[in-house]
Amino acid sequence: MNVTYITLDGYLEVEKYRFLYFVIMLLAYILILCSNFTVVYLIVVHKNLHEPMYVFIAALLINSVLFSTVVYPKLLFDFLSEKQIISYQACLFQVCVFYSISGSEFLLLAAMAYDRYVSICKPLHYPTIMRKATVIILLVLSWLLPLCHFAVLVVGNAQRQLCSFTLKGIFCNNSIVHLLCATSRALLVFGLVILVNINLLPLLFILFTYTMIFITTYKSCGQVRKKVANTCLPHLLVLINYSCLLTFEMTIVRLDSDISNISRFVMTVQMIMYNPLGNPIIYGIKMKEIYKHLKRLICQAKVEKSS
Repeated sequence: MNVTYITLDGYLEVEKYRFLYFVIMLLAYILILCSNFTVVYLIVVHKNLHEPMYVFIAALLINSVLFSTVVYPKLLFDFLSEKQIISYQACLFQVCVFYSISGSEFLLLAAMAYDRYVSICKPLHYPTIMRKATVIILLVLSWLLPLCHFAVLVVGNAQRQLCSFTLKGIFCNNSIVHLLCATSRALLVFGLVILVNINLLPLLFILFTYTMIFITTYKSCGQVRKKVANTCLPHLLVLINYSCLLTFEMTIVRLDSDISNISRFVMTVQMIMYNPLGNPIIYGIKMKEIYKHLKRLICQAKVEKSS
C-alpha cells in the first residue's frame, strides 16, 4: 500500500536544539496533564462541586488535555527524529481532531455562559432548566457537533491530489490546504459554514448572555455585582485566552508564506502552551470553591510529606 508522507518544515534548528526542545515540551506536557487533572479530580471528588458550572469546567479542562495530547506526543517524537515527517492520512486525522477539540472549546464556553445566564437572570427556573439531562445534552453536542463538521471537511479533502509535500508548521493544521493542487469551492463554502456555526455564533451568544447578565446585575446591590463578577470573570478570561489562540492560528495559516520561520515557530508554541496551561490556573485560582479545595489538598500534601 502506497503511503504519502508530508515533511513538517516549521521546526527551528532542531538538529542543534532537539534535546532542549524535547525537555521543555515534555515538562510543559506533564504540567498540563497534572494541573488539568488536579482540578478535574477536585470536581469529581467533592460533592459540593457537582453542579452544572463545575461539570462544564471539568469538561473544558479535559478538552485541554485532549487538545494537548493531539499535538505533544508527535512533537516529542519529532524532536528526537532525524526527519520530521507524517503520513498524509495521519495528518488529516490530526487536523480533524485538533480543530474538533478547538471548536468544542467555544461550545463549552457557550454552555457555561448559558448556565450563568439562567442562574443569575432566571434563578427560580434554574433547577428546572439546568437538569442533569440538559447538562449531558449540552456536553454531547459540544463535542459531537464540531467533530461532525470537521470530519466532512477532512473526508472531502482526503481524495484530493497533493502538489506539494512540505508543510510549513510543526504539526498539521489548516495550512494543509496550501499543499493541494486545487481547492474545492464547495469545501471552501463549507469551511465558512463551520466558522460561523462553531466559532462566530457561539461567540455572539456568549457576548449576548454576559451582556444580559451585566445589565441584570447592574440594578442590584454592590455585593451581588461583586459575587457575579467573581463567578463570570474566570469564564471571560478563558474566552479571551482562547480567542487569542484562535487569532494566532488564523494568522499563522493566512500568512503562510509571508511569515518568518522564527515568528511561525514562536506563535505556534505559544498557541499550544498558553491555553492548556492557562485554563487550570484561571479556574484553580479564580473560582473560590475550587481554590478552597485546592489549597486544602496542597496543605494536606505538605503535612504528609513532613510526617
